[in-house]
Parts: sequence; C-alpha cells; structure tokens
Amino acid sequence: MDKKVLNYVVEKTHELMNASSCSSEAKAAAQNWLNAIGSEKETAETKKYIKELEADVTPIDGLIGFAESDHGIQAFGADKAKVIAEHAKEIKSKGEKYCDCPACTAAVAILGKKTDLLK
Repeated sequence: MDKKVLNYVVEKTHELMNASSCSSEAKAAAQNWLNAIGSEKETAETKKYIKELEADVTPIDGLIGFAESDHGIQAFGADKAKVIAEHAKEIKSKGEKYCDCPACTAAVAILGKKTDLLK
C-alpha cells in the first residue's frame, strides 16, 4: 500500500476512534486493522474494517428518519432530536449523502480510499 495513503487512513482511523459517535464495533475493527498493518493479517483485517465502516456510515435520509422517530427522540431527547433532524435536512439540501458526525465523516474519508486499501 502506498505510504501516503496508509498515513492518511491511519490518521482518519484515529479520528474515527476518538469520535464520541463511533460505535464499539467500529472502534474494535479499527484497532484490529491498526494492529494488523504490516502483518500477514493486514488484508483480512482491511476487508473486515471496510465492511464494518460500510455498515456504520449513516445515510442522510436514515439520520433524518431516526432523529424524527420515537427511538431517536428517546436516544437524543426531544430538543436535540429536532436540532439533529433540522441539521440533517439542511446538509441534505446542500447535497450531502451521509451523516456529518465525526465518526461518519472519518469513515466516509477512509472509504474514499477503499480501492487503494484493497490493492
């Protein structure tokens, strides 16, 4: 793997892991990938990591639907859920396809290097 790409993905991986919105599964997959860099397990862990990131990135319509749902209101509280839904609608109107929380932003950046990671 190209050293520049590797450094970029490692940086974004740390951003992902430090995000409060990062799932425990994504943190585990990220750490496993970091631990596997340069080893015989790197390719397998890269594939697992990518699969986890693809499952975790929230499409903008999914975020809007969740924030406006009873589950979203329970998770965020009524006021925060309303703010999240409004924000999501605003960024969707500007062309965003995914949630822009720190974890999703880092995951989308990493997935942008998917082809390079799988070489």
